[in-house]
Amino acid sequence: QRNRRGKPTGKVSCKNIKHDCPALPCSESVLLPGHCCKTCPKASPSIPEKRPEPIFDSFEYFQDKEDDLHKSYNDRSYLSSEDLTRDDSRTDFVALLTSGAEPWLPLSSAVAKARFTLVRSYLLFSINYESCPSPQICGMWRNLHKPSIRLLKSEQLRISLVTKAQPAGEIQGPIIKHRALFAETFSAILTSVDPTHMGTGGIAMLTLSDTENNLHFILMAKGLLEPTDKEFPWVSLRVRILHQNRVLREVRANITMQDPDFAEVLSDLSSREMLWLAPGGVKNTAGGSRRQITGYITARKSCDTIQSVLCGGDALLPTKTGAVGSAKLMLHENGTLEYQVQVAGTASEVTSITLETKPRRKNKRNILLDMTPSYREGLASGTWQHMNARDTHMLLQSELFLNVATKDFEEGEVRGQISSLLYSGLLARYSELPIPLAGQLVSPPVRTGSAGHAWVSLDEHCHLHYEIVLGGLGKSDDVAISAHLHGVAELGERAQGVVKDLDAELRHHLAQGTAFLQVSTKVNPRGEMRGRVHIPNQCESGGVRLAPEEDELLEEPKPKDPEQLKKDPNSCFFEGQHRAHGSRWAPEPKRTVICDPILCQPLNCTQQVHLEDRCCPVCEERKASQEELRAEKARDSSEGCYFDGDKTWRGAGTRWHPVVPPFGLIKCAICTCKGATGEVHCEKVQCPRLTCSNPIRVSPSDCCKQCPVPEKSPPELSDMMQADGPRACRFGRQWYMNNESWHPTVPPFGEMKCITCWCVSGETHCQRQECSPASCSGQAKKETRCCARCRAPEEAQEKLRADAPEALSR
Repeated sequence: QRNRRGKPTGKVSCKNIKHDCPALPCSESVLLPGHCCKTCPKASPSIPEKRPEPIFDSFEYFQDKEDDLHKSYNDRSYLSSEDLTRDDSRTDFVALLTSGAEPWLPLSSAVAKARFTLVRSYLLFSINYESCPSPQICGMWRNLHKPSIRLLKSEQLRISLVTKAQPAGEIQGPIIKHRALFAETFSAILTSVDPTHMGTGGIAMLTLSDTENNLHFILMAKGLLEPTDKEFPWVSLRVRILHQNRVLREVRANITMQDPDFAEVLSDLSSREMLWLAPGGVKNTAGGSRRQITGYITARKSCDTIQSVLCGGDALLPTKTGAVGSAKLMLHENGTLEYQVQVAGTASEVTSITLETKPRRKNKRNILLDMTPSYREGLASGTWQHMNARDTHMLLQSELFLNVATKDFEEGEVRGQISSLLYSGLLARYSELPIPLAGQLVSPPVRTGSAGHAWVSLDEHCHLHYEIVLGGLGKSDDVAISAHLHGVAELGERAQGVVKDLDAELRHHLAQGTAFLQVSTKVNPRGEMRGRVHIPNQCESGGVRLAPEEDELLEEPKPKDPEQLKKDPNSCFFEGQHRAHGSRWAPEPKRTVICDPILCQPLNCTQQVHLEDRCCPVCEERKASQEELRAEKARDSSEGCYFDGDKTWRGAGTRWHPVVPPFGLIKCAICTCKGATGEVHCEKVQCPRLTCSNPIRVSPSDCCKQCPVPEKSPPELSDMMQADGPRACRFGRQWYMNNESWHPTVPPFGEMKCITCWCVSGETHCQRQECSPASCSGQAKKETRCCARCRAPEEAQEKLRADAPEALSR
């Protein structure tokens, strides 16, 4: 049960009810499939089985945890494991892989566990082996097709592991949803004790209760029940938990071919059992009288990254100093925790770095580990050797925190919740520390309660991969985030991505350690936080160094000066380098070069100059034209729009083709300035429907196709060329005879009905239709296509009757 704030207000406690089974009068009782208590074999079906006491008597109610906190403590940063995993776009699956029972499939004693996470159209997977050379496989299937997603969700997909010895697949199994995946913190892969029992194996998924030391586990097994056992549709299963071959717990149950899974709760684990469970020293065995499987219980293996961003906004007493803490942790198979915590930008000297739980009592922090002795020059690193099962459970369930206290902030200047980042394929996560992002590192420093860290790396093709994690910004919908690398590479709002075609200057800054990653928000558009990026690299221009023979083959006879190429409007900019028009080169593998000319905006001036950093010319002296004066007036009166593309103010109602650097004039879009709100609304140009069967694009820069102009007959063309006759006029791409009139067509607005053009001896004259002022009142006016005219008396009366209800409602 949850309260209005979404926090748990009740819990369910489960207990083993086998001890409450009734005493039976018979001496040879049997346990039927699906039953908890034994029954007499000859009991009449009419006699109802005695049920134990209801298990809901142990339901306990507890107050909201927030009531136990000190009122001055900050509780907004805490997210429970349910909050972190309650995502409609995420679904978890599991598969047990053994050799198949079909005769055409190979036999093997190998066993593996595969875990899948579907996030929108991405399928993440991790595979753990037993009896195989590699311990774990991590991967991602991007852009999974919808038919495959439907098959996955309906549990109709299987996974198969292929080896060199068995190219058809050595082990395989169905991919299914399972309720135990949500809270799994410990796991075991169980293999057959007898290697001759091929295709026998299992997996166990275990977790602890939130408040009590009860171990919940589910066992999925194959091969324990042989298909030939038709006389016995079920087998008696014995599950034992051992430490150093000494039995700690033992449970018995029955399983069938239809329901081979087994679930149980081991209650009240002692402190020694909790300590033995964490480092993988406890063995789980299961089996019947003829077949047995066994395996060690360890912390759940995962491809995810355990990390934390520490910021002032999430501190117990929130601060705004611009400091940051960045942590990366790794849980090893032997139960030890390796940690690395970076701290930067604190207002005073660091006095303690601690690993804690959420405070449960007033003004009482619960410290599990003090990392302060290992802190040196902004970094605390070390290993926690003595974790117990409860500590491991809380770590994997995102219930632990890191706290950094300083002289000025004894309760903590920055704090962060430890959580797991889903596998993304970024290898830098496993080999490098993240780059801390802090407000104190911005120039000038920003006193903010937010912080972050990022992984940035270059691959063998010199492509930049990045992943950014932020904290302390809150969940407000109006928080717009953008990131820039050295002011050159726009990383956008995505948390991760790839930037290609880095220019030489940026690669140089990365190698020298003079590049900076900066995150901006609406509150701090000049930078909310920043961090220095240093990536030593040997990247050549274009990403891949050419082979000597290729270099000679593609070498330019006379390479042009790079500065001259920048000024050449016909040159192409590709992979951080300007290329001359018509030149050839070897780009990076699996790439295509398409160079289009940039369309320049027409200028209303005679003196045009080329600037070094511009492709299109600009006016040497901008005259204050009537349009510019109107734009200036609009800017002063706040009744216009500022378009960032060409850095220009425009009056309300203005329509134009946008100029978007570095692409130039975009003729396929039309923008409108909405003066009331100051917003610029751009939309794609709607091309007219054509009646001809062979439309053509007259110019490569045209947005819409048009029907070809029918050719004039030879006599008409010859008449136009006669010097003694009246000359024809050319308007646009069409010719018009002398004294012929027409309405001009202006893209993208179409035919201008209110403007009439005519041809007079080879010269085109155009004029807008003049409207005479209407002498009637506003209610009696009728708007036509171009002008307003007075309505007829009947029309005016109808207009008044139609407007009367609206006037009364106002």
